Amino acid sequence: MRTVEAEIRAPGAEGFPDVLTPEALDFLGRLHREVEPTRLERLAWRAEVAERLRSGGTFHFLSGTADTREKDWRVADVPKDLRVRKVEITGPTDRKMVINALNSGASVYMADFEDANTPTWRNMVEGQRNLIDAVERKISFKNPDGREYKLNDEIATLVVRPRGWHLVERHLLIDGVPISGAVFDFGLYAFHNARRLLERGSGPYFYLPKMESHREARLWNQIFDWTEDELELGRGKIKATVLVEVLPLAFEMEETLYELRDHSAGLNAGRWDYMFSIIKKLGDRKEFILPDRGQVAMTVPFMRAYTELLVKTCHKRGAFALGGMAAFIPNRRDPAVTETALAKVHDDKKREATDGFDGTWVAHPDLVETAMSEFDRALGKRPNQLDRQRPEVDVTAEQLLDVRIPGGTITDAGLRTNVSVGIQYIASWLRGTGAAAINNLMEDAATAEISRSQVWQWIHHGVSLAEGPKVTAQLVRDVEREELAKIKSAVGDNSFAKGRYDEARGIFDDVALSTEFKEFLTIPAYNHLD
Repeated sequence: MRTVEAEIRAPGAEGFPDVLTPEALDFLGRLHREVEPTRLERLAWRAEVAERLRSGGTFHFLSGTADTREKDWRVADVPKDLRVRKVEITGPTDRKMVINALNSGASVYMADFEDANTPTWRNMVEGQRNLIDAVERKISFKNPDGREYKLNDEIATLVVRPRGWHLVERHLLIDGVPISGAVFDFGLYAFHNARRLLERGSGPYFYLPKMESHREARLWNQIFDWTEDELELGRGKIKATVLVEVLPLAFEMEETLYELRDHSAGLNAGRWDYMFSIIKKLGDRKEFILPDRGQVAMTVPFMRAYTELLVKTCHKRGAFALGGMAAFIPNRRDPAVTETALAKVHDDKKREATDGFDGTWVAHPDLVETAMSEFDRALGKRPNQLDRQRPEVDVTAEQLLDVRIPGGTITDAGLRTNVSVGIQYIASWLRGTGAAAINNLMEDAATAEISRSQVWQWIHHGVSLAEGPKVTAQLVRDVEREELAKIKSAVGDNSFAKGRYDEARGIFDDVALSTEFKEFLTIPAYNHLD
């Protein structure tokens, strides 16, 4: 076998030799060679599906895999530390966040290299270093004010989310080609930590984002098998939960679990990314116009169909069903705002627990207790709800695709929210912070994606706001100017000048005002990072 040719193109010559060791680079290079041809085939398949949809096609449950859905099978059992997942806290991999999340009292901490993490070279590799230190239980952090942070005796179970298949890590070239971001994130973490985790009674656990078919799950399964062989871990030691956050995968949930059956840890139901994918896949059709995003709650009919099908599918196959994000950030200066928000969090988590979910997501440590109380109430002393089979649920393809929301409206306030929050998030992302606190919510890249995709859809269809004006590119530019003036007034001239807001507006315009829909804003935005 020819020698792996790995080239690090690091800003400021930051090669991080303690993380990107020769052995790690060799492992990444060999994994890249195993994966890259198939990854490119899967991305080509996505493009073929998109073209079929533009020609009038639609989604349906696959006839060719009916036998998989009909025969009796279950996913393999998971290790002890992954059987209780009542509350999972998510966030980026900076040192302080890793410690606080592991200490939060949550069942699981999902360390996010994807939507909550700006993919600067330093963020991605230092994040790996932080997780290595956390696994070895030697991580610590000292705040500028003198406060010190270290791990408690009892911590959350660590799960890692790598980037999606569509992204690359341009700072590491293998045989002259940028390595897949997913392979980089997964491979480095597994190489450095898999054996250590198994020796400590845990294991290498992952969340898999942005998949669009069970064939992509098959690719991940092949990667897991290859990695387990290369690192001599034993079969089925890697466990993965799949985010069902892209519309096509809602029609292939059983097939996805089947492909990963030796490695599956369940499925997760999202919100913003799922809405974004509906616009991305079918948004050029009038019947798929969505109202203000704030009106698309998890309780509307098509979202209920999707989440109830997910619970039923998971429990039928012995897999965990995980609920969506509570993104609220408590406002200690305004108790009334916090009280109102916590009431909504209670209601949301009560619905999920009652529906049979085994756990849920929160974005802030102060929400762990609120969410946990609802799952403790529903589960009692049980670790999960796998016994809730939901035989009464019978979801059709038509229900999954019927996005009509009675009374739904498109308003000036909704347009302004999309413009303001979208630009503010992109500006934060450009500054290196992928988990941004905006309007008392912890936002990630999915926020900007739904914001810009709704603006694109409304312009594309010439939608009129409830107040009368038609949504045009010029109206959006006018709103941008007004919203940016508000931001400038709030943050001050100096912070605004340094905040990359004008650059963010340019990126927002590129993906919101374009004639053709651009698949991901993070792809062109990546060119703006060091």
